[in-house]
Amino acid sequence: MNRQHSYEVSTRWTGNRGSGTSGYRAYSRDHEIRAAKKAVSILGSSDPAFRGDPSRYNPEELLVASLSACHLLWYLHLCADAGIVVLDYADSAQGVMQETADGGGRFTEVVLRPRVRIRRDDQKAEALRLHDEAHRLCFIANSVNFEVRHASEIVVDEEGDLNSSAS
Repeated sequence: MNRQHSYEVSTRWTGNRGSGTSGYRAYSRDHEIRAAKKAVSILGSSDPAFRGDPSRYNPEELLVASLSACHLLWYLHLCADAGIVVLDYADSAQGVMQETADGGGRFTEVVLRPRVRIRRDDQKAEALRLHDEAHRLCFIANSVNFEVRHASEIVVDEEGDLNSSAS
């Protein structure tokens, strides 16, 4: 099966302070990211190191978030198929970008740190193994040219509340 999917978002610069880009310091890096049929836009800017607004998401954070979310979604799918009850999933992902002498740069790695709470101790090994499978299947991780790895932790809570997302 060879299916192609297309994803569209719109990005609108909102940082014109009245004189456009008349000078490097004359404009804000603020922008909005939207997708059709989505009620909320993502407020973006550049990294504060590049004159951005620290209260808004920057493209680098969104790239790390995309990798984290893709892994999460595959992992939950695989656990559901395997009969593993996931009670909670939290990831503290970190990406490292190296600047180059010409002002550009590239990501060198992203490390996902999912901490997963499951119901049964006898499924702990399989739950850990499924992280490798999620990594192998992740669309986003398969599309980047830097290392994406995971340092996963599985916690067993046999009495855990199925409706709780607290760790």
